[in-house]
Amino acid sequence: MAQNSTKTLRTLERLAPGTPLRQGLERILQQGKGAIIVIGHGEDIDAISSGGFPLRQPQAFTPARLAELAKMDGGIILDDEADNLIAANVHFVPSNEIPSDETGARHRTAQRIALQTGRPVVAVSEGRKIATLYLDGQKIELRSPTEVAARVNQELQTLDRLRRRLDEAEANLTQLEATNLATYRNAVTLIQRAELVRRVGKAIEREAVSLGDEGRLAYIQLADLVRGVTHLQEMTLRDYLSAQRIRSLAKIIERLQEMDETDLDDPAKVGKVIGFPDLDEPVTPRGYRILSKVGRLPEPVREELIRHFKKLPRILAASPADFEKVEGIGATRASHLRHFLDRLLAVAENWAPQGI
Repeated sequence: MAQNSTKTLRTLERLAPGTPLRQGLERILQQGKGAIIVIGHGEDIDAISSGGFPLRQPQAFTPARLAELAKMDGGIILDDEADNLIAANVHFVPSNEIPSDETGARHRTAQRIALQTGRPVVAVSEGRKIATLYLDGQKIELRSPTEVAARVNQELQTLDRLRRRLDEAEANLTQLEATNLATYRNAVTLIQRAELVRRVGKAIEREAVSLGDEGRLAYIQLADLVRGVTHLQEMTLRDYLSAQRIRSLAKIIERLQEMDETDLDDPAKVGKVIGFPDLDEPVTPRGYRILSKVGRLPEPVREELIRHFKKLPRILAASPADFEKVEGIGATRASHLRHFLDRLLAVAENWAPQGI
């Protein structure tokens, strides 16, 4: 999944405004032509190609050359890096058994090529005046920078609201843990919101990449809004998973990422995917999430603390002398840790539980 996401982002970077490939697509649109352009060449492409003519020697890619070749009826093949033109006027014959939701012949063919070969394929519509990328089962319309920028700004506002709700859920969970009132439902709320923030962030990242240099400010805002979200979700899962289930942490995270939005919105279904019992059952966390917030506390030392004390309430009640019994913790680190926990407990003393 991560590999596919990386491939999509790399392809969108090649197609960003101002790049040679995007300039070539814009020239095709300006001259009122359509095209199918396959990025990548090999036996898989040869197997579904008929007719056309291979260039005797691969020609270095230029926007002008791409636009000229698009004046012919057939498709165009580029090399894997889109640096060279390999063939033109090609008739593509992908399998008709591959399902397609496209109605136009050109777009249907492009979608099937992408699904059959895994190659990025761009269809340029002369009627709609837009280019569309097909890759990894996705259909991505390459809209104008102005349209994309407006949508990115709107989505960043949505993400900002989601991040605030995530921060509220985390603050609430921290107080519940400090007062020993946490349930599996509270953990699920945090895990749900973290996953939603991650998903929206990934969608915005894809849009921002398609803006090229113009998306730089959006990237900075995006990085601030998604910072630490994946780590937060993982630490929460480590806190609440059973000892047996924690061995499958990577698979559980993958299953969460594969849930559709309707199921993700259902606490019971999220709890089932994670492997939690009754969501309203009280539970005591191990302390991973809270300890991950302690400055200058290396991960191996955090692991030793949890291995030594087993549960968060015992960590919260420990004295500096108790902490010094743990490998990797001296007097200075023990004092720093106790001071951090005292501040956390002081806030919890004046807190009343809230339903969020």
